[in-house]
Amino acid sequence: MKKALAIIIAIMTLVTFTGGLMAQEKKEAPAPAAGKPKAPKVLKATGAVVAYEAEKTIKIKVKDKEMVFDIAPDAKVKGGVKEGAKANVSYKKEGDKMIATAISVATPKKPAGKKAAIPQKKAEEKK
Repeated sequence: MKKALAIIIAIMTLVTFTGGLMAQEKKEAPAPAAGKPKAPKVLKATGAVVAYEAEKTIKIKVKDKEMVFDIAPDAKVKGGVKEGAKANVSYKKEGDKMIATAISVATPKKPAGKKAAIPQKKAEEKK
């Protein structure tokens, strides 16, 4: 009986310590797939359009430097792109090239109409 009790205690002790060791074992995170590249970071630039060639390139002046972008075939172009217009360009870098993925041109605000003419008409009506 003492022998059987000693064996049971030994087995329980062995199971307890083995279970603790297995719980401490860390699983390594799976390695990222080698064939799946990371999505490129989208960058933004805002400036005046210096040159624009539809579906090919756009050059904008940002502060004191000019930036030239190749335009992606699936790039979204919003607004009328023309020289001097303020453009927002979303782009990604591929090597040393900058590829425009979206171009948005701010539409200039329409100048206020001739508000001074309206009060003159009212002044004439009072006479």
